[in-house]
Amino acid sequence: MRLTEFHEMVREEFGQVRGDSMLIDHVLQSLDGMTAAEAVEAGWEPREVWRALCVEFDVPLARR
Repeated sequence: MRLTEFHEMVREEFGQVRGDSMLIDHVLQSLDGMTAAEAVEAGWEPREVWRALCVEFDVPLARR
């Protein structure tokens, strides 16, 4: 998954304002206590970060 696709999926699922905020404000324990933005910057694959967000926010499997 490319980074642009990751950002599109976040905005489609959570909305632009909430999605953008979630990326920089919500800490994910499954990503070593980093936010999604920090994890991507640290080298985590966007697909892994997307999956962590989906688990954390109970996104239905069909939309993951």
